[in-house]
Amino acid sequence: MAQKPSIPKGTRDFSSVEVAKRNYIISIMRNHFEIFGYQPIETPSYENSDTLMGKYGDEGDRLIFKILNSGDYLDKVSYEELQTINYKKLTGKISEKALRYDLTVPFARYVVQHQSELEFPFKRYQIQPVWRADRPQKGRFREFFQCDADVVGSASLWQEVELVQLYDSVFASLGLQGVTIKINNRKILSGIAEVIGASDKLIDFTVALDKLDKIGEEGVKKEMLEKGITTTALEKVQSLFTFSGTLQEKLEKLSALLASSEEGMKGIEELSFICNNVLKLGLQQANLDLDVTLARGLNYYTGAIFEVAPPTSVSMGSIGGGGRYDDLTGIFGLPNMSGVGISFGLDRIYLVLEELNLFPQTVTTTTKVLFLYNDKDQAFEAMKTISFLRSQNIKAEMYPDGAKIEKQFKHAERKGIPFVVKEINNGIFVVKDLKLGEQMFLDIDHLITILK
Repeated sequence: MAQKPSIPKGTRDFSSVEVAKRNYIISIMRNHFEIFGYQPIETPSYENSDTLMGKYGDEGDRLIFKILNSGDYLDKVSYEELQTINYKKLTGKISEKALRYDLTVPFARYVVQHQSELEFPFKRYQIQPVWRADRPQKGRFREFFQCDADVVGSASLWQEVELVQLYDSVFASLGLQGVTIKINNRKILSGIAEVIGASDKLIDFTVALDKLDKIGEEGVKKEMLEKGITTTALEKVQSLFTFSGTLQEKLEKLSALLASSEEGMKGIEELSFICNNVLKLGLQQANLDLDVTLARGLNYYTGAIFEVAPPTSVSMGSIGGGGRYDDLTGIFGLPNMSGVGISFGLDRIYLVLEELNLFPQTVTTTTKVLFLYNDKDQAFEAMKTISFLRSQNIKAEMYPDGAKIEKQFKHAERKGIPFVVKEINNGIFVVKDLKLGEQMFLDIDHLITILK
């Protein structure tokens, strides 16, 4: 007996209904991206390994899917190297390519490679799948779409203001109320590490702090202590674990904590500009909040950091995130090219909309009318009419086989088709409304009217 087929953990098949709902979200995002002046690009699903490795920190590197070299992938490996099994050295010899982990690093590579063709500041959006060797769980997959919007070639903080507005516009169009756009600044985190005497452990500090909502205060402290951050240092930042108040109150508290750090005060200045202007301009539905524990454990953020939380009624992780990177393209030989960008978590947004029942019914509208198959002559007349209806942008089809009429009706019901044409007599269509159970006799003009 043949083994039942399956798919890898962390991946999914999508039904036609699910694809229609995903396309609905994507179409709204794409519309807003373009209204805000962002242009579409695409990059390959896999990159050279050296393009990706070392750009996401040790944790990120471990989650990158490596692709074995084609052919004899052990050809460059000696017998002695196989015996010692040095993971990092061996990986470099048997795998020269990897699936992209996100869209930002490939975008940086794209900018450097095509810099002579681009007009800066360059605003791009990209909607493509990415892959991460993460542990699958609710809302976390190994293959998922990212929907990114970035602008590179401008250090202006008005870009951050605009990106907050872009988040707000997309979620407002999706009808998603109660979303919170959290913001922080990497310079503030650097300033905190500086005032507690742990500047040399900035990455360890921020990676641990970023886990506060997952492992709690004690878990974060334990991880920091294991990384060599002292108890005295932790006492100095105790207030961060219970940070509260309005945006202005939080900024004032941070100013007092970071008064001795020039870097930290620069971060407060930048955050104040972004938050004050966003609030003056106003948001449609989203909330803006300063979250000082927001660190996002990626090495390339240098300024503002964003993360979007869904409504509190939904148990789900972040549905978006991003930040400012002052020199991401420098890793590819183009220094001093500042950029900032955000990402929308399509799959999680889908789950949130599904849980809150926010998808419009029209999103999954299938074929509007099914013509039943009675005999050859009727079939030809049906196909003539179907061709005309399709030219009017009406979804129509014919049951192709001469099955019993009851089976054809059940086919329409299972597919959710609302109307059935039972027969055609001298230009008059015998139509049944399957939802109301009513039968009608219509000419072509009236048939088009009810189908539209």
